Amino acid sequence: METTNTTGTDLFVRIDDVKLCYDDLGAGTTPIIFIHGFPFNKSTWDSQMKELSKNNRTISYDMRGYGKSGDGSSAASMDLFASDLIRFMDALEIEKAVVCGLSMGGYILLNAVQKNPERFKGIILSDTQCIADSPEAKEGRGKTIATIREGKKKEFAEGFIKKVFVAESLESKQDIVNKIKDIVTGTSDATIIAGLTALAEREETCSNLNRVQVPALIICGEGDVVTPLEQSKVLNNGLAKSTMHAIDNAGHLSNIEQPEDFNRVISEFITTLQD
Repeated sequence: METTNTTGTDLFVRIDDVKLCYDDLGAGTTPIIFIHGFPFNKSTWDSQMKELSKNNRTISYDMRGYGKSGDGSSAASMDLFASDLIRFMDALEIEKAVVCGLSMGGYILLNAVQKNPERFKGIILSDTQCIADSPEAKEGRGKTIATIREGKKKEFAEGFIKKVFVAESLESKQDIVNKIKDIVTGTSDATIIAGLTALAEREETCSNLNRVQVPALIICGEGDVVTPLEQSKVLNNGLAKSTMHAIDNAGHLSNIEQPEDFNRVISEFITTLQD
């Protein structure tokens, strides 16, 4: 595993047959690493990188197949993505970090922290959940895969966007809505299909929450209909050392819809972790 650079944007690190693209900004003892959701890329963390790098080392990366990262030859799965996270940290010589995962990024983080708790100083679970897909949800993902294979990615993107933002954002924040739509349509069909398959096949992590002794912050948009607030409450009740914050006027992408609130809550959490 080799890195080509150490600080800046659009840097690359090779893990076996995959090159992961990442941004590495700011300085600090314990880095904050951000894992994006499906089907996005690291640019969805730009607001957090800009603000939180003022006082911390902040890192965001494109998961394999997303953004500017390579695909690799292995089939996508939460286990694989979690392994990528740990090996990414190894390559950057990061022994321990605070890691924030949104949506699918949260699934990956829960997978990784249950297997490698010693690598995490704290975890931030944003707009995510610990349950597996229900049979109905799996059927829905199968229908979406068929839609993508029919060449209807634009239609998929249109419907997806309406689910991840609250109505107020759809009406008054066209710049960020269009940005997210462009990211979705810019993600390859193969990556979207692989991601949907991985999401449908993921295992639940709820039954092992009580084993996680790492300090945790749970954030959720009050208007999130993809991973509702009730699921964040399940996480909060199951984790041993957790606090929860609901963000007003935000849906599934609370970090983008209300970045000031999101960043403030993270900063306060980071302060509690200082030695």
